[in-house]
Amino acid sequence: MSGKTIPAKDAFAKWRNDPEFREAYDALEEEFALAAQVIEARARAGLTQAELAERMGTSQSAVARLESGVGKPSVATLEKLAKATGSKLRIALEAA
Repeated sequence: MSGKTIPAKDAFAKWRNDPEFREAYDALEEEFALAAQVIEARARAGLTQAELAERMGTSQSAVARLESGVGKPSVATLEKLAKATGSKLRIALEAA
């Protein structure tokens, strides 16, 4: 290894040209979008992960998992998140 650091945006641009990476990334797109919304709701409410966890009656590590996009949270969890952040939960089914 040369020790040279490659900016994340450059690495991502290179990886997006790899069909296997693109397929795996696209398969996780919805999870990433939900994770981004969780982070945005927490930030909008001005809460730390620990504060949000306390309001939701869960652990900080559970909030971290929500924000990482790991797994698929239940509707009940999303309802707790919405209430804890002063947000409105909206679930929609759209044509493919």
